Amino acid sequence: MPSIVVVGANWGDEGKGRIVDFLAGEAAASIRFQGGNNAGHTVVNDHGTFKLHQLPSGIFNPSCIAVLGPGMVISPAALSEEILEVQAAGVEVKLCISDRATLCLPLHALEDTLEEQRLGDAAYGSTRQGIAPAYGDRVMKKGILVGWLNQPEVLQERIQFMLDWKMPQLKALYPSCDFSQTASEMTEWLLEVTEAWRPFICNVTQPLKALQDKDANLLFEAQLGAGRDLVYGEYPYTTSSNVTAAYAGIGSGLPALRPERIIAVAKSFSSSVGTGTLVTAMEEQDNFRESANEYGAVTGRPRDMGYFDAVATRNGVELQAATEIALTKIDCLSGMQDLKICIAYSGEHTENPIWPQTAALSPVYENMQGWNEDITGCRNFADLPQAAQDYVIRIEQLMGVPVSMVSVGPERDQMIIRA
Repeated sequence: MPSIVVVGANWGDEGKGRIVDFLAGEAAASIRFQGGNNAGHTVVNDHGTFKLHQLPSGIFNPSCIAVLGPGMVISPAALSEEILEVQAAGVEVKLCISDRATLCLPLHALEDTLEEQRLGDAAYGSTRQGIAPAYGDRVMKKGILVGWLNQPEVLQERIQFMLDWKMPQLKALYPSCDFSQTASEMTEWLLEVTEAWRPFICNVTQPLKALQDKDANLLFEAQLGAGRDLVYGEYPYTTSSNVTAAYAGIGSGLPALRPERIIAVAKSFSSSVGTGTLVTAMEEQDNFRESANEYGAVTGRPRDMGYFDAVATRNGVELQAATEIALTKIDCLSGMQDLKICIAYSGEHTENPIWPQTAALSPVYENMQGWNEDITGCRNFADLPQAAQDYVIRIEQLMGVPVSMVSVGPERDQMIIRA
Protein backbone atom coordinates (compact mmCIF):
# COMPACT_ATOMS: atom_id res chain seq x y z
CA MET A 1 0.00 0.00 0.00
CA PRO A 2 2.51 2.65 -1.12
CA SER A 3 0.06 5.59 -1.50
CA ILE A 4 -2.77 6.34 0.92
CA VAL A 5 -4.92 9.48 0.76
CA VAL A 6 -6.77 10.52 3.93
CA VAL A 7 -9.66 12.91 3.32
CA GLY A 8 -12.81 14.12 5.06
CA ALA A 9 -16.28 12.80 4.22
CA ASN A 10 -18.20 15.61 5.93
CA TRP A 11 -17.56 19.28 6.72
CA GLY A 12 -14.17 18.89 8.35
CA ASP A 13 -13.25 18.13 11.96
CA GLU A 14 -13.74 14.40 11.33
CA GLY A 15 -10.51 13.32 13.03
CA LYS A 16 -8.19 13.05 10.03
CA GLY A 17 -5.16 14.08 12.09
CA ARG A 18 -5.40 11.11 14.43
CA ILE A 19 -5.85 8.73 11.47
CA VAL A 20 -2.77 10.13 9.70
CA ASP A 21 -0.76 9.99 12.93
CA PHE A 22 -1.78 6.33 13.32
CA LEU A 23 -0.84 5.40 9.74
CA ALA A 24 2.37 7.46 9.64
CA GLY A 25 4.31 4.81 11.53
CA GLU A 26 4.74 2.95 8.23
CA ALA A 27 5.07 6.00 5.95
CA ALA A 28 8.20 7.47 4.38
CA ALA A 29 6.50 10.81 3.71
CA SER A 30 3.45 12.60 5.12
CA ILE A 31 2.15 15.23 2.70
CA ARG A 32 -0.34 18.08 3.11
CA PHE A 33 -1.71 18.93 -0.32
CA GLN A 34 -4.04 21.93 0.19
CA GLY A 35 -5.30 24.52 2.65
CA GLY A 36 -3.40 26.55 5.18
CA ASN A 37 -3.63 27.90 8.69
CA ASN A 38 -7.43 27.93 8.77
CA ALA A 39 -8.13 24.52 10.29
CA GLY A 40 -6.54 22.30 12.89
CA HIS A 41 -5.76 18.60 13.06
CA THR A 42 -5.63 17.41 16.65
CA VAL A 43 -3.06 14.71 17.34
CA VAL A 44 -2.60 12.93 20.68
CA ASN A 45 0.43 10.68 21.06
CA ASP A 46 3.43 10.00 23.29
CA HIS A 47 4.79 13.49 22.60
CA GLY A 48 1.63 15.21 23.91
CA THR A 49 -1.45 16.85 22.45
CA PHE A 50 -1.03 19.04 19.39
CA LYS A 51 -3.29 21.11 17.17
CA LEU A 52 -1.48 21.16 13.85
CA HIS A 53 -2.55 23.76 11.31
CA GLN A 54 0.04 23.52 8.53
CA LEU A 55 2.44 20.73 9.42
CA PRO A 56 1.37 17.26 8.23
CA SER A 57 0.09 15.03 11.02
CA GLY A 58 2.71 12.39 10.24
CA ILE A 59 5.54 14.64 11.42
CA PHE A 60 5.89 12.71 14.69
CA ASN A 61 7.38 9.66 12.93
CA PRO A 62 11.16 10.34 12.99
CA SER A 63 11.72 8.43 9.74
CA CYS A 64 8.92 10.27 7.91
CA ILE A 65 9.53 13.38 5.79
CA ALA A 66 6.87 16.07 6.32
CA VAL A 67 5.98 17.72 3.02
CA LEU A 68 4.06 20.96 2.54
CA GLY A 69 2.82 20.72 -1.03
CA PRO A 70 2.39 23.29 -3.80
CA GLY A 71 -1.37 23.30 -3.32
CA MET A 72 -1.02 24.93 0.12
CA VAL A 73 -1.11 28.56 1.20
CA ILE A 74 1.47 29.01 3.97
CA SER A 75 1.28 31.55 6.79
CA PRO A 76 5.00 32.12 7.44
CA ALA A 77 5.08 33.29 11.06
CA ALA A 78 2.49 30.70 12.12
CA LEU A 79 4.49 27.93 10.48
CA SER A 80 7.62 29.02 12.36
CA GLU A 81 5.69 28.91 15.65
CA GLU A 82 4.28 25.48 14.85
CA ILE A 83 7.72 24.10 14.09
CA LEU A 84 9.05 25.44 17.39
CA GLU A 85 6.12 23.84 19.24
CA VAL A 86 6.78 20.33 17.98
CA GLN A 87 10.55 20.74 18.38
CA ALA A 88 10.02 21.76 22.01
CA ALA A 89 8.29 18.40 22.50
CA GLY A 90 11.42 16.60 21.30
CA VAL A 91 10.27 15.95 17.75
CA GLU A 92 12.90 15.90 15.01
CA VAL A 93 11.53 18.03 12.18
CA LYS A 94 12.33 16.75 8.66
CA LEU A 95 10.66 19.11 6.20
CA CYS A 96 10.27 19.65 2.48
CA ILE A 97 8.39 22.86 1.69
CA SER A 98 7.26 23.43 -1.87
CA ASP A 99 8.75 26.39 -3.68
CA ARG A 100 5.48 26.55 -5.64
CA ALA A 101 3.24 26.99 -2.57
CA THR A 102 1.71 30.43 -1.99
CA LEU A 103 2.46 32.70 0.95
CA CYS A 104 -0.49 33.82 3.06
CA LEU A 105 0.51 37.23 4.42
CA PRO A 106 -0.78 39.38 7.30
CA LEU A 107 -2.29 41.63 4.62
CA HIS A 108 -4.41 38.69 3.47
CA ALA A 109 -5.64 38.12 7.02
CA LEU A 110 -6.56 41.82 7.27
CA GLU A 111 -8.39 41.64 3.95
CA ASP A 112 -10.24 38.51 5.10
CA THR A 113 -11.30 40.22 8.34
CA LEU A 114 -12.43 43.43 6.64
CA GLU A 115 -14.57 41.48 4.18
CA GLU A 116 -16.26 39.42 6.92
CA GLN A 117 -17.00 42.67 8.77
CA ARG A 118 -18.41 44.25 5.62
CA LEU A 119 -20.69 41.27 5.01
CA GLY A 120 -22.11 41.41 8.53
CA ASP A 121 -24.95 38.89 8.94
CA ALA A 122 -24.18 37.52 5.46
CA ALA A 123 -20.57 36.64 6.39
CA TYR A 124 -19.19 33.28 5.28
CA GLY A 125 -17.95 32.25 8.72
CA SER A 126 -14.29 32.57 7.73
CA THR A 127 -11.57 31.90 10.29
CA ARG A 128 -10.08 35.24 9.10
CA GLN A 129 -6.64 33.74 8.52
CA GLY A 130 -6.44 35.17 4.99
CA ILE A 131 -6.87 31.90 3.10
CA ALA A 132 -9.40 33.06 0.50
CA PRO A 133 -7.51 36.28 -0.37
CA ALA A 134 -4.24 34.34 -0.67
CA TYR A 135 -5.78 31.80 -3.03
CA GLY A 136 -7.52 34.65 -4.85
CA ASP A 137 -4.20 36.40 -5.44
CA ARG A 138 -2.76 33.15 -6.79
CA VAL A 139 -5.62 32.86 -9.28
CA MET A 140 -5.18 36.51 -10.28
CA LYS A 141 -1.45 35.86 -10.80
CA LYS A 142 -0.54 38.30 -8.04
CA GLY A 143 0.39 35.68 -5.45
CA ILE A 144 3.73 35.53 -3.64
CA LEU A 145 5.43 32.16 -4.05
CA VAL A 146 7.36 30.49 -1.25
CA GLY A 147 10.35 29.95 -3.54
CA TRP A 148 10.89 33.70 -3.85
CA LEU A 149 11.95 33.76 -0.20
CA ASN A 150 15.32 32.55 -1.49
CA GLN A 151 15.39 35.34 -4.09
CA PRO A 152 14.99 38.55 -2.02
CA GLU A 153 15.17 40.92 -4.98
CA VAL A 154 12.45 39.00 -6.82
CA LEU A 155 10.44 38.76 -3.60
CA GLN A 156 10.41 42.52 -3.05
CA GLU A 157 9.63 43.18 -6.71
CA ARG A 158 6.63 40.81 -6.65
CA ILE A 159 5.34 42.22 -3.36
CA GLN A 160 5.47 45.72 -4.83
CA PHE A 161 3.62 44.47 -7.92
CA MET A 162 0.94 42.95 -5.67
CA LEU A 163 0.61 46.08 -3.49
CA ASP A 164 0.25 48.38 -6.51
CA TRP A 165 -2.70 46.28 -7.63
CA LYS A 166 -4.30 45.43 -4.29
CA MET A 167 -4.07 48.53 -2.10
CA PRO A 168 -6.20 50.90 -4.23
CA GLN A 169 -8.96 48.28 -4.23
CA LEU A 170 -8.79 47.68 -0.48
CA LYS A 171 -8.82 51.37 0.41
CA ALA A 172 -11.76 51.99 -1.90
CA LEU A 173 -13.84 49.11 -0.57
CA TYR A 174 -12.79 49.31 3.10
CA PRO A 175 -12.32 52.93 4.25
CA SER A 176 -10.97 51.68 7.61
CA CYS A 177 -8.08 49.81 5.96
CA ASP A 178 -4.91 51.32 7.41
CA PHE A 179 -2.25 48.89 6.16
CA SER A 180 0.87 50.95 5.54
CA GLN A 181 3.80 48.52 5.28
CA THR A 182 6.02 49.01 2.26
CA ALA A 183 7.29 46.25 0.01
CA SER A 184 10.72 46.68 1.55
CA GLU A 185 9.35 46.32 5.09
CA MET A 186 7.28 43.27 4.16
CA THR A 187 10.31 41.65 2.54
CA GLU A 188 12.46 42.29 5.58
CA TRP A 189 9.81 40.84 7.89
CA LEU A 190 9.36 37.75 5.72
CA LEU A 191 13.07 37.02 5.61
CA GLU A 192 13.23 37.33 9.39
CA VAL A 193 10.28 35.10 10.30
CA THR A 194 11.13 32.38 7.75
CA GLU A 195 14.83 32.09 8.53
CA ALA A 196 14.40 28.78 10.38
CA TRP A 197 12.63 26.97 7.55
CA ARG A 198 13.93 28.58 4.35
CA PRO A 199 16.60 25.85 3.99
CA PHE A 200 13.77 23.31 3.58
CA ILE A 201 12.29 25.04 0.51
CA CYS A 202 12.65 22.87 -2.60
CA ASN A 203 10.95 21.34 -5.60
CA VAL A 204 9.10 18.68 -3.58
CA THR A 205 8.37 16.61 -6.67
CA GLN A 206 11.97 15.40 -6.77
CA PRO A 207 12.19 13.76 -3.31
CA LEU A 208 8.66 12.38 -3.65
CA LYS A 209 9.40 10.79 -7.01
CA ALA A 210 12.58 9.30 -5.54
CA LEU A 211 10.50 7.72 -2.78
CA GLN A 212 7.99 6.47 -5.34
CA ASP A 213 10.82 4.79 -7.25
CA LYS A 214 11.70 2.94 -4.05
CA ASP A 215 8.05 1.86 -3.63
CA ALA A 216 7.99 3.71 -0.30
CA ASN A 217 4.74 4.35 1.56
CA LEU A 218 3.40 7.86 0.92
CA LEU A 219 0.64 9.35 3.05
CA PHE A 220 -1.43 12.27 1.72
CA GLU A 221 -3.52 14.43 4.04
CA ALA A 222 -6.35 16.85 3.26
CA GLN A 223 -7.78 19.60 5.38
CA LEU A 224 -11.54 20.00 5.99
CA GLY A 225 -14.03 17.68 4.25
CA ALA A 226 -16.03 17.13 1.07
CA GLY A 227 -18.81 19.45 2.24
CA ARG A 228 -16.33 22.34 2.22
CA ASP A 229 -14.79 21.63 -1.19
CA LEU A 230 -14.64 24.75 -3.34
CA VAL A 231 -16.33 23.06 -6.32
CA TYR A 232 -18.52 20.33 -4.81
CA GLY A 233 -19.20 21.59 -1.29
CA GLU A 234 -21.89 23.77 0.23
CA TYR A 235 -21.03 26.84 -1.83
CA PRO A 236 -20.44 29.65 -0.91
CA TYR A 237 -19.84 28.34 2.63
CA THR A 238 -16.77 26.42 1.51
CA THR A 239 -13.05 26.67 1.86
CA SER A 240 -11.07 28.17 -1.04
CA SER A 241 -9.34 25.03 -2.29
CA ASN A 242 -10.14 21.51 -3.44
CA VAL A 243 -10.24 19.04 -0.56
CA THR A 244 -11.09 15.92 -2.55
CA ALA A 245 -8.74 12.99 -3.07
CA ALA A 246 -8.67 13.76 -6.80
CA TYR A 247 -6.58 16.86 -5.99
CA ALA A 248 -4.04 14.98 -3.86
CA GLY A 249 -1.60 14.45 -6.70
CA ILE A 250 -1.75 18.01 -8.04
CA GLY A 251 -1.58 19.61 -4.61
CA SER A 252 1.24 17.39 -3.39
CA GLY A 253 3.63 17.72 -6.32
CA LEU A 254 2.85 14.32 -7.90
CA PRO A 255 0.23 15.11 -10.57
CA ALA A 256 0.23 11.54 -11.91
CA LEU A 257 -0.60 10.02 -8.50
CA ARG A 258 -2.76 6.89 -8.51
CA PRO A 259 -3.35 6.06 -4.84
CA GLU A 260 -3.94 2.48 -3.75
CA ARG A 261 -6.20 3.48 -0.85
CA ILE A 262 -8.47 6.46 -0.24
CA ILE A 263 -9.67 6.62 3.35
CA ALA A 264 -12.65 8.89 3.92
CA VAL A 265 -12.76 9.87 7.59
CA ALA A 266 -16.26 10.28 9.02
CA LYS A 267 -17.29 11.15 12.51
CA SER A 268 -19.84 8.83 14.14
CA PHE A 269 -22.14 11.84 14.48
CA SER A 270 -22.39 15.10 12.55
CA SER A 271 -20.76 18.39 13.44
CA SER A 272 -20.10 21.61 11.60
CA VAL A 273 -18.45 24.91 12.45
CA GLY A 274 -18.99 28.15 10.57
CA THR A 275 -21.89 29.07 8.29
CA GLY A 276 -23.94 26.53 6.37
CA THR A 277 -26.51 23.77 6.65
CA LEU A 278 -26.68 20.97 9.21
CA VAL A 279 -29.86 19.08 8.39
CA THR A 280 -29.58 16.69 11.35
CA ALA A 281 -28.94 19.34 14.04
CA MET A 282 -29.89 18.18 17.54
CA GLU A 283 -32.42 20.19 19.50
CA GLU A 284 -30.32 19.96 22.66
CA GLN A 285 -26.63 20.17 21.84
CA ASP A 286 -24.77 21.75 24.74
CA ASN A 287 -24.15 18.70 26.94
CA PHE A 288 -23.13 16.47 24.05
CA ARG A 289 -20.85 19.15 22.59
CA GLU A 290 -19.13 19.56 25.94
CA SER A 291 -18.65 15.83 26.53
CA ALA A 292 -17.36 15.30 22.97
CA ASN A 293 -15.16 18.45 23.17
CA GLU A 294 -16.49 19.78 19.88
CA TYR A 295 -14.96 23.23 19.48
CA GLY A 296 -13.05 24.68 16.52
CA ALA A 297 -9.31 23.97 16.69
CA VAL A 298 -8.41 27.43 15.29
CA THR A 299 -11.16 29.73 16.56
CA GLY A 300 -12.51 27.83 19.56
CA ARG A 301 -16.02 28.33 18.18
CA PRO A 302 -18.61 25.77 19.35
CA ARG A 303 -19.53 23.32 16.62
CA ASP A 304 -23.12 22.64 15.66
CA MET A 305 -23.97 19.08 16.65
CA GLY A 306 -26.17 16.60 14.81
CA TYR A 307 -27.02 12.95 14.36
CA PHE A 308 -25.09 10.93 11.78
CA ASP A 309 -26.19 12.12 8.32
CA ALA A 310 -25.91 9.14 6.00
CA VAL A 311 -27.14 11.16 3.01
CA ALA A 312 -24.45 13.85 3.23
CA THR A 313 -21.78 11.35 4.29
CA ARG A 314 -22.57 8.95 1.43
CA ASN A 315 -22.27 11.89 -0.94
CA GLY A 316 -18.92 12.79 0.61
CA VAL A 317 -17.69 9.20 0.35
CA GLU A 318 -18.62 9.15 -3.33
CA LEU A 319 -17.00 12.53 -4.02
CA GLN A 320 -13.82 11.26 -2.44
CA ALA A 321 -13.95 8.01 -4.43
CA ALA A 322 -13.23 6.36 -1.09
CA THR A 323 -12.14 2.75 -0.93
CA GLU A 324 -12.85 2.60 2.81
CA ILE A 325 -14.01 4.61 5.82
CA ALA A 326 -12.39 5.44 9.13
CA LEU A 327 -15.14 6.09 11.69
CA THR A 328 -14.06 8.30 14.59
CA LYS A 329 -15.28 9.29 18.06
CA ILE A 330 -17.73 6.42 18.44
CA ASP A 331 -16.78 6.40 22.13
CA CYS A 332 -18.56 9.74 22.48
CA LEU A 333 -21.89 8.02 21.79
CA SER A 334 -21.70 5.84 24.90
CA GLY A 335 -24.65 6.67 27.13
CA MET A 336 -26.68 8.38 24.39
CA GLN A 337 -30.19 7.00 24.63
CA ASP A 338 -31.61 8.97 21.70
CA LEU A 339 -29.41 7.46 19.00
CA LYS A 340 -30.44 7.61 15.37
CA ILE A 341 -29.16 7.88 11.80
CA CYS A 342 -30.53 10.12 9.06
CA ILE A 343 -31.15 7.81 6.10
CA ALA A 344 -33.00 10.24 3.79
CA TYR A 345 -34.36 13.79 3.47
CA SER A 346 -37.96 14.86 3.02
CA GLY A 347 -39.04 18.11 1.41
CA GLU A 348 -38.37 19.83 -1.89
CA HIS A 349 -35.30 19.13 -4.01
CA THR A 350 -34.58 15.77 -2.37
CA GLU A 351 -33.68 14.43 -5.81
CA ASN A 352 -30.43 16.41 -5.62
CA PRO A 353 -29.52 16.41 -1.91
CA ILE A 354 -25.92 17.61 -2.17
CA TRP A 355 -25.72 20.03 0.76
CA PRO A 356 -28.66 21.97 -0.74
CA GLN A 357 -29.28 25.67 -0.31
CA THR A 358 -32.57 25.95 -2.16
CA ALA A 359 -35.05 24.54 0.34
CA ALA A 360 -35.46 23.57 3.96
CA LEU A 361 -35.12 19.81 4.20
CA SER A 362 -36.18 17.53 7.03
CA PRO A 363 -34.22 14.44 8.07
CA VAL A 364 -35.78 10.99 7.90
CA TYR A 365 -34.39 9.02 10.83
CA GLU A 366 -33.81 5.39 11.61
CA ASN A 367 -33.65 4.76 15.36
CA MET A 368 -30.69 2.78 16.69
CA GLN A 369 -30.14 0.97 19.97
CA GLY A 370 -27.75 2.83 22.25
CA TRP A 371 -25.19 1.47 24.71
CA ASN A 372 -23.86 2.59 28.08
CA GLU A 373 -20.52 0.77 28.29
CA ASP A 374 -17.19 2.59 28.24
CA ILE A 375 -15.62 1.35 24.98
CA THR A 376 -12.35 3.31 25.09
CA GLY A 377 -10.43 0.17 26.07
CA CYS A 378 -11.74 -1.98 23.21
CA ARG A 379 -9.15 -3.01 20.61
CA ASN A 380 -11.11 -5.64 18.70
CA PHE A 381 -14.43 -5.15 16.97
CA ALA A 382 -15.92 -8.12 18.77
CA ASP A 383 -15.14 -6.43 22.10
CA LEU A 384 -17.62 -3.65 21.38
CA PRO A 385 -21.16 -3.92 22.77
CA GLN A 386 -23.51 -5.49 20.24
CA ALA A 387 -25.37 -2.20 19.85
CA ALA A 388 -22.13 -0.40 18.95
CA GLN A 389 -21.25 -3.12 16.44
CA ASP A 390 -24.72 -2.82 14.90
CA TYR A 391 -24.29 0.95 14.63
CA VAL A 392 -21.01 0.60 12.72
CA ILE A 393 -22.37 -2.15 10.48
CA ARG A 394 -25.47 -0.09 9.64
CA ILE A 395 -23.30 2.88 8.65
CA GLU A 396 -21.19 0.55 6.51
CA GLN A 397 -24.32 -0.72 4.75
CA LEU A 398 -25.52 2.82 4.08
CA MET A 399 -22.13 3.98 2.79
CA GLY A 400 -21.52 1.10 0.40
CA VAL A 401 -17.81 0.80 1.31
CA PRO A 402 -16.22 -0.97 4.28
CA VAL A 403 -15.55 0.71 7.61
CA SER A 404 -11.96 -0.46 8.03
CA MET A 405 -10.99 1.60 11.10
CA VAL A 406 -13.00 2.54 14.20
CA SER A 407 -11.58 5.08 16.63
CA VAL A 408 -12.58 4.65 20.27
CA GLY A 409 -10.58 7.54 21.73
CA PRO A 410 -8.03 10.24 20.89
CA GLU A 411 -4.88 8.28 21.78
CA ARG A 412 -2.87 6.69 18.99
CA ASP A 413 -3.54 3.13 20.18
CA GLN A 414 -7.29 3.64 20.70
CA MET A 415 -8.05 2.16 17.31
CA ILE A 416 -9.88 -0.91 16.09
CA ILE A 417 -8.73 -2.30 12.75
CA ARG A 418 -11.36 -4.41 11.01
CA ALA A 419 -10.22 -7.10 8.60
